[in-house]
Amino acid sequence: MQALGAEAVAMVSSLPERLRNGDSYHRFRQHSDVYYLTGFLEPETTLVLRPGAKEERVVMFVRPRDPEAETWEGRRAGVEGAKERYGADAAYPVGELAQRLPGLIANREELHYALGLDEQMDRLVAATIARLRHTERKGSRPPRAVIDPRIALHELRLFKGPEELATLRKAAAITCEAHRAAMAAGRPGVFEHELEAMIDYTFRRHGGAGPGYGTIVGAGENATILHYVDNRCAIADGDLVLVDAGCEYGHYTADITRTWPANGRFSPEQRAIYELVLATQKEAVARAVPGATIDQLHEHCVRRLTEGLVELELLEGPASARIEDLAYKKFFMHGTSHWLGLDVHDAGAYTRGGKSRPLEPGMVITVEPGLYIAADAQNVPERLRGIGVRVEDDVLITAGGNEVLTAACPKELAEVEEACRAGAS
Repeated sequence: MQALGAEAVAMVSSLPERLRNGDSYHRFRQHSDVYYLTGFLEPETTLVLRPGAKEERVVMFVRPRDPEAETWEGRRAGVEGAKERYGADAAYPVGELAQRLPGLIANREELHYALGLDEQMDRLVAATIARLRHTERKGSRPPRAVIDPRIALHELRLFKGPEELATLRKAAAITCEAHRAAMAAGRPGVFEHELEAMIDYTFRRHGGAGPGYGTIVGAGENATILHYVDNRCAIADGDLVLVDAGCEYGHYTADITRTWPANGRFSPEQRAIYELVLATQKEAVARAVPGATIDQLHEHCVRRLTEGLVELELLEGPASARIEDLAYKKFFMHGTSHWLGLDVHDAGAYTRGGKSRPLEPGMVITVEPGLYIAADAQNVPERLRGIGVRVEDDVLITAGGNEVLTAACPKELAEVEEACRAGAS
């Protein structure tokens, strides 16, 4: 509310529940902005913040108590629960939102609201503004501007407080254990989906809500597909297995990628690619300190990986020319880092004044370079085809440098091979 200022009003809402098929819905997950501000988990929720109001500064619209509906769908906090347990100054049934919204946003300079997320809510906001235009002569005018909430709310979400970091550390610890379990179980003959099931089980067993995003388990040439989520193939002897998985715990998600040999030993070709990616990743992590930028981390990874690609004869030198003509993108086509928190690609502006913003204490980012050599890649040595490697850690920027939240997950070659052999007996 301090960030908004006395002349602004903010409105955030749950996104609609979505049908999976027939009359069965996807499991509901609260919109991250609503959760961040309230901790409230139920659908059909709208929060209105009015910093300059004399009363009803925090207003919630929620589903009312309904014994019959609760018998089928579970308990509701209701209007009284929203006030007693979630800090609302006032709470109303969600069915009264359209009626009460004009009075809550009238005569404010700014309405902070995210257009384009929910068409039905967009129409309600537009209709409310139109309605207020017709009452302006009577003293109730609409806000002068509709402002993207990223300017205030998402800037706050970008900097994690102690409670948030404790939750992220727990998510990271659970995720590290799940990756270790996958390494131990992922021997030849096991199916990718079996490892996915083991990972998800580990998340839930330790109190997580499940995966924070679609779990990727790609063996062999499937590891060269960036967003491979079919997870249906058998793992073969000699395969590298790329696992990108993160536990969501307390609504915050970790995001770890590890790549490991199914038979417990990197081949010389796999080792060469892995060592290049790992060295690049560790150097980038070391550079993730206050004052550096995500663009600088990426530029380092591009330069380092391109030099390695030339040495491995995957590209013809000089490396500077291959960077300039973007030839490296055949093998490294994604960014190196993103924000991490309530969302796996978390809220927060990446630029300021048209330039990549400096990293500051309290920010959490991923660092995840990779190389992906398709099985049918042309003009590359055959021995290197079908190899995909990514190494990803979650990094908290601190005043003194950084803290790798996912350091407990093996990534050194000897550690990875040992973790893979742990289940061989």
